[in-house]
Amino acid sequence: MTKLVIAEFMDEAAVDDLRRDFDVVYDAGLVDDPARLMREISDAAALVVRNRTQVRVALLDAAPNLKALGRLGVGLDNIDLDACAARDIKVLPATGANDVSVAEYVLTSAMMLLRGAYFGADRMMRGDWPREDMCGRELSGKILGLLGYGSVARETAKRARLMGTEVLAHDPFARNFDGATRVDTLAGLLATADIVSLHVPLTDGTRHIIDESALARMKPTAILINAARGGVVDETALTAALKAGTLHGAALDVFETEPMTLESGQAFAGITNLILTPHIAGVTQEANARVSALTADNIRKALG
Repeated sequence: MTKLVIAEFMDEAAVDDLRRDFDVVYDAGLVDDPARLMREISDAAALVVRNRTQVRVALLDAAPNLKALGRLGVGLDNIDLDACAARDIKVLPATGANDVSVAEYVLTSAMMLLRGAYFGADRMMRGDWPREDMCGRELSGKILGLLGYGSVARETAKRARLMGTEVLAHDPFARNFDGATRVDTLAGLLATADIVSLHVPLTDGTRHIIDESALARMKPTAILINAARGGVVDETALTAALKAGTLHGAALDVFETEPMTLESGQAFAGITNLILTPHIAGVTQEANARVSALTADNIRKALG
């Protein structure tokens, strides 16, 4: 049977489905054992990864029979696309399968940070009754600024409008701005929005696109949400703004160092109006099932 290697976690139902037609090697921890991963893919026709497996030239050289690369998600910055193209390897992202999950994460984070009523449990348990401190603000009537206007951003915009939020978007590559008002400059978006949500890939052009100067353009009452890619935000500049009170709050699901280490995590210590999550904005139980099923289907079609 044709061999398929799955190097990161995948929905078990989709894995079982693939086992009907392929010799499947599935180990969610394979990404952390590079030597074994190299051995397993030496005779594999397909490889399935998430965002942690670095699919670079050395890995591809170890897999001369590779025909298809399934990505359990949509970000491709961990994959050398040029090297895959040179080897005629089909790269198969799970486009659209986790849009709803990320959109809900963005809006939930925005509401939590605006309202501020969900960070005071410790005070309540001490016997405080901080009603005035925890009143907060509503999402309705606010301006949501989306940097990047792909499918996830459009899903976010659709849900935000239903909640009474005005939606602006800046994307020099987008042609369709249905559901949002186009803003021609990033500076204009940052200066106007109450919530800025990032929806761009990590490229040379987007690395640290949110830096000290970008943060200085935002309202001091504004919120930044990054569920796109680590490296898009200058974390040093962000933590400085949060500590100085020149930015109201932030939610980060992606980081420059992943997985987060004790050292990198300490940079956020002492910041209260902050949500940190381990790259799971697009990974609900439902989204994982959809992403995994779509990836299984993509692999099956690619290997014909």
